Amino acid sequence: MQDIHYRSLMSVSADIRRGALSPVDVTQALLDRISRLESKLRAFATVMAEKALAQAKIAEDEISRGMDRGPLHGVPVAVKDLCFTADAPTASGTTIYRNWTPDHDATVVERLKRAGAVILGKLQLTEGATGHHHIDIAPPVNPWNGDHWTGVSSSGSGVATAAGLCFGSLGSDTAGSIRFPSACCGLTGIKPTWGRVSRHGIFPLAESLDHIGPMTRSAADAAAILGVIAGADANDPTALLAPVPDYLGELSRGVRGLRIGIDWSYVGEGTDAAVLAAVKDALAVFASLGVDIREIAFPSPAGILGSALTLMTAEVAASHAATFPSRRAEYSPGLAGLLDLGRTVSGIDLFNAQKERWAFSGRLASVFNDVDLILVPAIGMTVPTFGDAEAAMADPVAGLPSLLRFTLPFDASGSPSITLPSGTDGKGLPIGFQLVGRHLSEDVLCRAGHAFQQATDWHTRHPALA
Repeated sequence: MQDIHYRSLMSVSADIRRGALSPVDVTQALLDRISRLESKLRAFATVMAEKALAQAKIAEDEISRGMDRGPLHGVPVAVKDLCFTADAPTASGTTIYRNWTPDHDATVVERLKRAGAVILGKLQLTEGATGHHHIDIAPPVNPWNGDHWTGVSSSGSGVATAAGLCFGSLGSDTAGSIRFPSACCGLTGIKPTWGRVSRHGIFPLAESLDHIGPMTRSAADAAAILGVIAGADANDPTALLAPVPDYLGELSRGVRGLRIGIDWSYVGEGTDAAVLAAVKDALAVFASLGVDIREIAFPSPAGILGSALTLMTAEVAASHAATFPSRRAEYSPGLAGLLDLGRTVSGIDLFNAQKERWAFSGRLASVFNDVDLILVPAIGMTVPTFGDAEAAMADPVAGLPSLLRFTLPFDASGSPSITLPSGTDGKGLPIGFQLVGRHLSEDVLCRAGHAFQQATDWHTRHPALA
């Protein structure tokens, strides 16, 4: 079991399914690793060791009898602690819900269990999945460098997956919270099309912007998890009815002939030189694989950034109406202030914000008449320190729009994206970029990500603190 924690989900899956690895032994190895590192990394809100071992034993018995539930059968994963679990509390990064256990599983958790996955526990996040951790909860620590940002809000998902505490995890993304921690922790993350993955049993941040997706160490691993959790759901009327492709089966098709667009004025303005260099290197890799690189005109994100923040602020207030302001004292000042602001948003403000959202989404959709994918950074800067990240989020005029300019527009449009590691900065911290596609093009995104990772090794590098 030595060093099994950094093997890919798919390679561990293959060995489990052919009987070369025991799900119980693999689960115990990861639980031992969690026990050793959790006090340092603080990735988990709840470790479910006893339940995980029981699930692993069931998987082992099933596999020994010839049952095959698919690529996650017997593989240990973890979920962000805003996914409802009937067998463990779901706190969503708050103290209000610290001891609350739902009476049902989220659809994504139910689907993981049905696929035979072993759920190791619930992963820590920011308060209510917003921009800051609750003042009474110690935040997860970036295993690459403890002084630097883990990304928000899926910080525990990023840390646990990067540090080899699980073979993959679920995160959520409303303004960048799959892409930020994926970029900061050197991971591959997929933000699916809005509605591609059910949100039933997910504690909401801003429901019209919330996306649930996988965070893993490779595109193939992400494809395996997405294939399990995606699809229509009778419990979520916003879940899309479109059939789910065979994401894993699509990986072998390659990328020759795909068209990737780049708008250098959008990508380059104010972007750190190391990030820009990584973008150029990624384009060169894709060109060597036969991809047609095209310059495009990206619709200005200026209007949509403010409009999406208006929508998010109002929707956050709605999400917390049951406990705010009635239990204000249990909220951190940052989230309480955001909720106060959200309660002042007028109907006219909401309509104007929605109108800008429709217009931006239409302009973006027209870009995909000429390209299959768009390449942009995940973050315009190298991984910031916690202090620099906090300062950016506290500055609504310059800092916050700069931080969100490559992420929030695609939450507003509901567009799918994949984040891929593509380099390191001068401190050895990871750099990531994202590919964005038209709606329901996750198969193309997985295929492009896999091809890139077959030609590069950035996704195989691991953090020093783990």
